[in-house]
Amino acid sequence: MTANRTEKEQVRVHIRWMIRRDMPEVLQTEQESFEYSWTEEDFLRCLRQRNCIGMVAEQGERVVGFMIYELHKQKLHILNFAVHPQFRRVGVGCQMVTKLISKLSSHRRTRITLEVRETNLPAQLFFRSQGFKAVKVLRAFYEDSGEDAFLMQYRLADDAGDDFDEAVNRIAQFEES
Repeated sequence: MTANRTEKEQVRVHIRWMIRRDMPEVLQTEQESFEYSWTEEDFLRCLRQRNCIGMVAEQGERVVGFMIYELHKQKLHILNFAVHPQFRRVGVGCQMVTKLISKLSSHRRTRITLEVRETNLPAQLFFRSQGFKAVKVLRAFYEDSGEDAFLMQYRLADDAGDDFDEAVNRIAQFEES
């Protein structure tokens, strides 16, 4: 392990509400993270909605990650989530997910959901490592590419709701017949 890697092992960030002044750094992270990236207008249109929240992860004076999510009656739904490429694999994304999980409550919002592109294996693995499970395949979900998405979900341990049961293994079903 290099000395540089050791120093970067865990980066502590401050997570706060997104403000207009953050937009240039948020857009840079977005463009460096996704082939089909959101535009500034996409962000602004979303953030103008009453149930939409934007948060950034700040390290020093620099925005190194962001998340946009919607508040629903029983869940939080992540619309966009990215960490700047130079700050990946050092705990920034984990701290952002931990912040979101802390907003859940056993009385009200008990789940976090998001869609992940079928081809975005790093995101799938990251969210799985955070306790999310793929619960459904959404066929041709993305208009820009026609690509499928995995609906992933995090549930509080004591959530007994049944919106999405455990993923079904269809092959095992046929074997039982």
